[in-house]
Amino acid sequence: MEKRIIPARIDCLDDATGFVEKIADSASFPEEKKLQIHLAVEEIFVNIASYAYPSGEGEAELCCELLSDPVRIRITFSDSGEPFDPLAREDADTSEAALIERDGGLGILLVKKLMDSVSYRYAGGRNVLTIEKRK
Repeated sequence: MEKRIIPARIDCLDDATGFVEKIADSASFPEEKKLQIHLAVEEIFVNIASYAYPSGEGEAELCCELLSDPVRIRITFSDSGEPFDPLAREDADTSEAALIERDGGLGILLVKKLMDSVSYRYAGGRNVLTIEKRK
């Protein structure tokens, strides 16, 4: 398992995606799946950077590991920002009318569609969101 602590700022997005891409590359993930992983990491990191720390700057910890049987990548995002379970809400309404009004939730819906597994827990004063993608 590899860990990286990254400032929760939009300008650090490339650090987060690059960290995960390096590990996915080492396991020879297919390009299509690497793109799906990239999009999910981008969505989650941007949400942490944008919403987790409303009163100031903070950090996001990313833990990335390759697992076997089946081969998959597990990425865990952890932050000490405002407690928020993105999985607690119903999936966003994707009807045309709802998309015009756009009340949020589309990003986590995208993550859920792209990844094979998505889970959340709040532990030790930290939001912990874990995603997995099979090779």
